Amino acid sequence: MNTSIPLARMPLRARHWYIFAVASLEQLIGAALSTVVGVIIPLILLLGSPHLSALDQGILGAAGLVGIAAGSLVIGRLMDAMGYLFWFRLCPLIIAAGSAGVYASGSVWALAVFLFVIGLGVGGGYSLDSGYISEIMPARWESFFVGLAKATCSLGFVGGAAAGYFLLRADPSAAVWPDLILFVGGLGLVAFALRIRWYQSPRWLMARGKRAEAQRAARAFLGPHAEALPLPSGEAGAPVPWTRMFAGENLEKVIFSGVSWACEGLGVYGFGVFLPILVMALGLQGEVGAGVPKVLDSVRTTIFINIFIGAGFALGLAILHKVNIVRLMGWGFVLCACALGILLAAHLRGWPVWVSLFGFVVFETALNAGPHLVTFIIPSKIYPVAERGAGMGIAAMLGKLGAILGVFFMPALLSRGGIAAVLQVSIAVQLVGAAVTFVYGKRLKLL
Repeated sequence: MNTSIPLARMPLRARHWYIFAVASLEQLIGAALSTVVGVIIPLILLLGSPHLSALDQGILGAAGLVGIAAGSLVIGRLMDAMGYLFWFRLCPLIIAAGSAGVYASGSVWALAVFLFVIGLGVGGGYSLDSGYISEIMPARWESFFVGLAKATCSLGFVGGAAAGYFLLRADPSAAVWPDLILFVGGLGLVAFALRIRWYQSPRWLMARGKRAEAQRAARAFLGPHAEALPLPSGEAGAPVPWTRMFAGENLEKVIFSGVSWACEGLGVYGFGVFLPILVMALGLQGEVGAGVPKVLDSVRTTIFINIFIGAGFALGLAILHKVNIVRLMGWGFVLCACALGILLAAHLRGWPVWVSLFGFVVFETALNAGPHLVTFIIPSKIYPVAERGAGMGIAAMLGKLGAILGVFFMPALLSRGGIAAVLQVSIAVQLVGAAVTFVYGKRLKLL
């Protein structure tokens, strides 16, 4: 009797959770990297040598994100042609190597180069993790686990801030900043170790006509009864030409998935990287004087705010199957704009600190329950397997382009227009995200 069960119809098992945990590690690492860089920059500023201008700060803050954008685009394309497994193992090694370079570097520009290298590995992982998760999980759990993978970044944001906090508690010296990057490198080595015993994507193999290999991979992942079925018509095939990715309906998919991700990226990384500095600009760190104690207390406030990243993801995942995800993303953008409006009003009118903290809490909750969660799910929903790596890579690249612009210009905005300018621009970007979501969601018949 044939007891084989197709991957899409398998019951949820402990092995699915293990696959999810290993596949989603770059989400955690990328968030930790952003938070760590946000602590490193004010520490270098305190040292005063080298002197960091607003432009220098923007370059340092954006270097890792530029790497993520490049890695998402290039490795996303290569994985369609070469398969997932090679890059799935190589990306965490790239992260570890870049972290070692940061630790050993003696100049700001070497730091920027190695942050870019780390970003390459993280960006490649962004294209790979949703591919593995969406293609191996049971169909009814696919969106939940893809969203949960993105939610693991909340652990990275909190973990990166906590690593900075406890390091500065143990050694309150700005000169310890290179030690912070070891947290990121260590996570990369853990990811590589967990992927030594790993396998090619069954659906990628099936899309290439390698049915026997696909069956072996499915059973290696989920046991002797797992079965990889032939893909539906239109799902299989060779990678499509680049020109087709930017033409017709595919162009609308790029705009829908990529521009909305770019608008979300400013909120996640523009605020994520410079959150300790923004906390100090808003005066939310408390009365602690100056120097390392001021940075330390701003990092403690950052940990508190970052906790609501996880709360937002939890809320989004709880309602993911009960609402239209495009509306969830669009109204999330609107709520983000409203929350930033509260922050702006509190700053301009001198309202109590708790009002600003409330604004931050609403912003982080809405951002992560809506746009930050859904933008990661959308590409796996709108692209077939033959185009998924490229589509996910393009969307992630555009998302990181928005993050890069936000991080690069954040110090200049702070320097020239103050925190009010930062908040005004951020409100406008969130409203653009809402408009793109509703307009193109309707054009693609997702609303």
